[in-house]
Amino acid sequence: MPDVKQRRFFDLFIDAYVPGRWYFKTPTHADGQPLEDPWVFTDGVFIPDPGPLRVPLSRPGMPLDFTSAGVGVTPVLSTRTAEVFRALAPTDVQLFPVQVEGQVEPYFLLVAARTVRCVDEAASEEFKLWTPEDGQPEKVGGYKYVAGLRIDKTKVADERVFRPWGLRSSLIVDGQLKAALEQTGIVGGQFVEV
Repeated sequence: MPDVKQRRFFDLFIDAYVPGRWYFKTPTHADGQPLEDPWVFTDGVFIPDPGPLRVPLSRPGMPLDFTSAGVGVTPVLSTRTAEVFRALAPTDVQLFPVQVEGQVEPYFLLVAARTVRCVDEAASEEFKLWTPEDGQPEKVGGYKYVAGLRIDKTKVADERVFRPWGLRSSLIVDGQLKAALEQTGIVGGQFVEV
């Protein structure tokens, strides 16, 4: 693995401009019952196997390789995309099978199971932290938002996929993983260098 300062990192998120793209609701148990905590998949830690899951559609459309689901903005991957994560970042992620409404092919829910305290506040365009006045004590000290996210690469060890501490909406992948995903022809995701 190259020196961390030489490595490049990217925020991977949905490409909302894919014509006719589908959109997902929040994942549920296989029987349709709501999950107790739909945000657990973006906590940036290993989680217990949630058991069989399904993802209902909020808007039908073209099946994609990368989509986020519901309130927790949980990544859902096609098999070929999941295989890239499984091969290149096995210690950084968990992949749980999910049944996507109307699909026979298998899909996988991605959990980035590592968190790195690496947001470079000085290099990012703008950021705001949650405060006690916001009325959400469990979020105090975390990032309410970060515009123009930049990370401090020296804080990253061997992680290839991770969530930045305090910013669960960002899914960071390294340049090698990005290149491998692009080689598969990933549809539905886009990358912004951080």
